[in-house]
Amino acid sequence: MKMPEESSQMTAPACAPILPDVQSSSPSVRINLTRVGVKNVKKLIEVSRPKKRPIIFISNFDVYVDLPKSLKGANLSRNFEVIDEVLQEAIEGQVKEVEQLCSQVAIKLLDRHEYADRTEVLMKSQFMIKRETPVSQTRCHEVVMVHARSVAVRNEPRPYVRKSIGAEVTGMTACPCAQNIMKERAITSLRELGMEEGKIERFLKEVPMATHNQRGRGFLCLETDDVDYVSLEKIIDILKGSMSARIFELLKRGDESHVVLEAHKNPRFVEDCVREIAKKVVNEFSHLPGDAVVVIRQTNEESIHQHDAYAERRATLAELRMEIQEG
Repeated sequence: MKMPEESSQMTAPACAPILPDVQSSSPSVRINLTRVGVKNVKKLIEVSRPKKRPIIFISNFDVYVDLPKSLKGANLSRNFEVIDEVLQEAIEGQVKEVEQLCSQVAIKLLDRHEYADRTEVLMKSQFMIKRETPVSQTRCHEVVMVHARSVAVRNEPRPYVRKSIGAEVTGMTACPCAQNIMKERAITSLRELGMEEGKIERFLKEVPMATHNQRGRGFLCLETDDVDYVSLEKIIDILKGSMSARIFELLKRGDESHVVLEAHKNPRFVEDCVREIAKKVVNEFSHLPGDAVVVIRQTNEESIHQHDAYAERRATLAELRMEIQEG
C-alpha cells in the first residue's frame, strides 16, 4: 500500500518569543543607585557548633547591591538564591558564626551581580537562650535580639569585607538619685528612734534603700574586618552584666528577693550602663584591632516619669582604650 506523500511545506514548530531583558536596558534617568534590593526576607537559620546544640535564629534579611546608571534594574531573584545557598551551608556546618553567614551572602552577591561594586546584608534575628534563675536554679528561656551586618566591596583578588555583630537585651536598673533621697530620710528616722550611728551605717549597708526602677534595654555592636572573631555570647553577657541586675522570665520567691536586692545594691544611671559596657568591651575584646568600631546604646524606660532616659557612645576600640587608660 502506497503511503501518502508528505507535504513539502511542513508547518514550522511554534517558538516561544524571546522576552527582552528589561532590567539590562538603559534607564530614562541615568544616575547611580546606592542601594537596590529586597527587605524583610524571613528565614529560619540553624548554625551548627562543634559539641554544642545548633543555634537557631528566626531572622529577617535586608539584602542590597549598588546599581550603575547604565542599568534599569537589578536581578533580585539572585538575592534569594544566594541566601538559600548560604543557609544550606550553615546547616551543613560550613558556617560557624551568624556574622560569617552575612559575610558569605555579601561576597556571593558580588559574584552573582557582576555589575555591582558593593553589597550589603543586614540581619535582625530572634535568638532564644536557656537560663537558670540565681537561687532556685529554675530553668527558663529568654529572647535576645541579634543584629548582624556585612558589607563587601569589590577588590582583587578578594573582596574587602567589614562585618558587625551585636545584640539588644533587657535588664533592670535602679535610680541612684532617688535612692540617695530615701537614704537621707531613713538616716533621719533612725536617729529619731535612737539608733547608734555605727548601727545605722551597718543597717543601710545590708538593707539598701528603696528607689524607683527601670527596665533597661542595652545595645552593643562591634564592627570589624571579616577575619576578626567576635563572640555573640560574650556581647550578650557584657550587656546583662552592665545594668543593676539581670532579669528572668520566671522567678521563685528566693529568686525575686535576690534580683531586687542585687539591683538596689548596684544602682546605676543610664550613663553608668554605657560606661560600664565600654569598660567591659575594652577588657573582654583585647584581641581586636584598634580600628574596630564600637556602638553602645542604653534606653531606660522610666517608672515614675513619662519619658525614657537614653545614652549612647560610638567610638573606635583604640579611642575607648585611650580614654579608659587616661581615667
